[in-house]
Amino acid sequence: MIDLKLIRENPDLVRTAARDKRLNCDVDALLAVDSRRRALESEFDALRHRQKQAGEKIAKASKEERAALTAEMAEVKARVAALEGELESVAAELHGHMLLMPQIPDAAAPRGASSADNVEVRRVGSTRARADFGPAFRDHVDLAAHLDIVDFERGVKIAGTRNYVLKGAGAALHEAVLRLAWDVMSERRVNSPDGARELTFTPLTVPVLVKDRLMEGTGFFPLHRDEVYLCERDGQSLVGTSEVPVTGFHMDEAPPEAELPRLYFARSTCFRREAGAAGKDTRGLYRIHFFDKIEQVVVCRADAAESAHWHAEIIANAERVLQRLELPYRVVECCTGDMGQGKVRMFDIETWMPSRDAYSETHSASRFHDFQARRLNLRYRDSAGKMQYCHTLNNTVIASPRILIPILELNQEADGGVRIPAALRPYMGGLDRISPR
Repeated sequence: MIDLKLIRENPDLVRTAARDKRLNCDVDALLAVDSRRRALESEFDALRHRQKQAGEKIAKASKEERAALTAEMAEVKARVAALEGELESVAAELHGHMLLMPQIPDAAAPRGASSADNVEVRRVGSTRARADFGPAFRDHVDLAAHLDIVDFERGVKIAGTRNYVLKGAGAALHEAVLRLAWDVMSERRVNSPDGARELTFTPLTVPVLVKDRLMEGTGFFPLHRDEVYLCERDGQSLVGTSEVPVTGFHMDEAPPEAELPRLYFARSTCFRREAGAAGKDTRGLYRIHFFDKIEQVVVCRADAAESAHWHAEIIANAERVLQRLELPYRVVECCTGDMGQGKVRMFDIETWMPSRDAYSETHSASRFHDFQARRLNLRYRDSAGKMQYCHTLNNTVIASPRILIPILELNQEADGGVRIPAALRPYMGGLDRISPR
């Protein structure tokens, strides 16, 4: 959610942001509702003032005057009650419009319509096309069957399409990747923007079934409601990322400025309906209904330069893990049409996957400024004693089993076995290779 005052004073800025982000929202309708609400509030306040004054007048009035004033106040009381109902209705209508308004993207963010307009920032590592492996190349689905480490058929049997069961060395590899990422984050030391403090990331274990308010607060509702598994009877939802509970961890709180930033990471199972993805990436582990992810979240002061500092740091954390895994990747900056409603600036990390002959998204790093904080009432008291909304950021550390696609494909050997990256071997009991059975 953005500042209503900003919309009043710069409606064209918001209209442009909506157009750049390809979002449907009606700025004029919002302003009309806001004007009506303010008029009703003005009338309500005036009538409440009259009621307060009338009490004093009635006490001093003659019998005849008292009767007239009492009758007049009965009408005022009825109008006040009616106004309360109207204000409640108008406030709900205004809130509905506000939930659709876009965050203003950073001026430096590339303008574009889709992921095709994203801008490459850097590449790390050497890629190998499927042709480089010769005729013996197997994609991750064939490798999984050859090594007996993923069972897609039984996954579908027990849970429907886009499901799977990791087994044996496949399950061990999945856990090894997540444990490596956990340890990288646990050991990470970062400096505050002014260089005065060394900080660490705090690990959290969080619920994956959350109140709908958190889904709205982090920006997943209302626009992405169709993508979420809902538990309507309880007013709860299964999260698609631990960003939701971690960002909401401090909602309705206002710590002193000295307690910021808050740096967190959490592992969770993530659930996504993949609504609208019918017929898209149906083979294998790329687009699935559940997976495990370690996510990092930063809550910091309302300072654009500090937000940018932490954005670079959380991207660097994810890159550290990919480098430990010996995987080639690139960092791209997402254009306005691909970044989503609440983001000021967004970067994806795409890892090379030979079977797709392309870099494909494995990480997403987003900077929101105060968009989520306003929805979650997440504030802090600055050094002058003034209340400010925090800035929030998040990024994937690692998500598995999608990351198993490049690990398996890039490390395959001629007989269909797979070399295990050196960084993962301590987590797999020293095993250095998954051999065909």
